[in-house]
Amino acid sequence: MLKNLALLLVLATLLWNCAGKSEEEKAKEEPKNALEALEKIGQEAEKMSKEGPKETVDAKLLKELLPADADGLTRKEASSEKTAAMGFGISKAEARYANDNESINVEILDVAGAGVALMGMAAWSMASVEKETETGYEKTTEYEGHKAFEKYNTKSQDGEISVLVANRYIVNVSGNNTSMDKIKATLKDIDLDKLADLQ
Repeated sequence: MLKNLALLLVLATLLWNCAGKSEEEKAKEEPKNALEALEKIGQEAEKMSKEGPKETVDAKLLKELLPADADGLTRKEASSEKTAAMGFGISKAEARYANDNESINVEILDVAGAGVALMGMAAWSMASVEKETETGYEKTTEYEGHKAFEKYNTKSQDGEISVLVANRYIVNVSGNNTSMDKIKATLKDIDLDKLADLQ
């Protein structure tokens, strides 16, 4: 997920999209150029900086939300951790599911304690992306009312879907040598409503 951070930040800068507003409102507020988009991102970052980092939830609570299996794939390992330094913190739970041919990884993060770091870790939530090639696609979308980012490579059968929940939790499900249907089925087994209520 983090390997695409630089690209996502550029996309967020160039393709800012004001979701949830009327077309007229979007036309008025949508940045006219990259500089305006950068200014908007800066304003949001400043707002989050003033609010300051929040206390993250116990990582063990996130671990409890990890699926027992990934659409039939056996869970091989699961872990949770909570880290903090200089007043900033992140709670994380992750699990790996696999058989002889395919694997799926699930990661649930609470980045509320990281403040403006959320701007980078979920930069796609501030962008509008839709790209399709001969071997796959990338797009911003919605999943059960939450902002999401999805990509899949049909040639390698690798893909992922990331969801931003309650503006603090990032759920990322990625798969290797598997189908997007299987990745989404795994995501469906994560109770996003319960995750949002952990606040």
